[in-house]
Amino acid sequence: MIPGGITEPGTTVTIKTGSWRNFRPKRDDSRCKRAGEPVAIGRLERFVADWEIENGLRLPERAKPTGKKVAVVGSGPSGLTVATELAKRGHEVTILETLHRPGGVLVYGIPEFRLPKRIVETEVESIKRLGVKVMTDVVVGKTMTVDDLLEEYDAVFLGTGAGLPLLLGIPGEDLSGVYSANEFLIRINLMKAYAFPDYDTPIKVGKRVAIIGGGNVAMDSARCALRLGAEKVSVVYRRSEKEMPARNEEIERAKEEGIIFMTLTQPVRFTGEEKVDGIECIKMELGEPDESGRRRPVPIEGSNFNIDVDQVVIAIGQRPNPLVMRTTEGLVCDDRKGIIIADSMGRTSKKGVFAGGDVITGAATVIAAMGAGKRAAEAIDKFLRGD
Repeated sequence: MIPGGITEPGTTVTIKTGSWRNFRPKRDDSRCKRAGEPVAIGRLERFVADWEIENGLRLPERAKPTGKKVAVVGSGPSGLTVATELAKRGHEVTILETLHRPGGVLVYGIPEFRLPKRIVETEVESIKRLGVKVMTDVVVGKTMTVDDLLEEYDAVFLGTGAGLPLLLGIPGEDLSGVYSANEFLIRINLMKAYAFPDYDTPIKVGKRVAIIGGGNVAMDSARCALRLGAEKVSVVYRRSEKEMPARNEEIERAKEEGIIFMTLTQPVRFTGEEKVDGIECIKMELGEPDESGRRRPVPIEGSNFNIDVDQVVIAIGQRPNPLVMRTTEGLVCDDRKGIIIADSMGRTSKKGVFAGGDVITGAATVIAAMGAGKRAAEAIDKFLRGD
């Protein structure tokens, strides 16, 4: 609806600058009633991105070379964003990636059915065409340190993500058949276990699989297990479904595919001789809210019971790998949370070193990491220009 009434599809409309702010559309109840679901913004964005890929990516204009060099550690969402923005500004950018393929969590953490790898590959290639160099199999903190990089580069961005899995710390966690979600998804997504024997990195998927956790990673792990042949997949979560941190859409998709949800259930030990064959659990009830704002799960005494499983995937969260933090002198970190301390623009305590994404917030979303990358790129550009 626009000033003057309702337009028909295909009508071209011109609105004078400034006229929209004070505009109040005249009400037409016959056209304003809500019908169906809200507009799917994410799907529209996906359509536009797919259309551009199919019709040829248009590279942005690049400014004149500045002669400044930047090292970007990590090729996940924040690293790729920083590299793109700085390359557009005329800086010489090199991405250093630990794994053998760039993309970070986009290639190792998100399943093929949710994010086809060809999309990430296309984006990486477009970044290379902007002049960005990509070096894989480089472990900053071992192969070289941040201080080594500062001798060669004018600035360093740390976008190393949160790839260190959190574990439950209960008996039996070291049994065969108990995986962290990181290992499970990396084998499937990055090393193509889903295409065995065409690729030599198989992963055994049991018939009765339990996924511990209630976030998006747990949903991805559950849906992957189902696609790899599991007969029964259960999501075991210690709070109620209302408190699950996973997106509602992901939960609904998992249910549609037949995944079982066991809420208010907490594992207390894994059982088995050498290989896991069961989980002893205890029922929970919700108490007062904790520091996260969600109601705290409280064990119900005497409510223990057992679940028969032959595989377990622990998906209760991740934190940043401390390697870079431990090998970088003068970099202030929060040891309790395992993150680098940086301001809203990604500036750290060490001159010339910036950081963004999960390494400064803990595990979060792809879009949040990309936003952090954009802000950090702005700060790095100003730093390199002496502002």
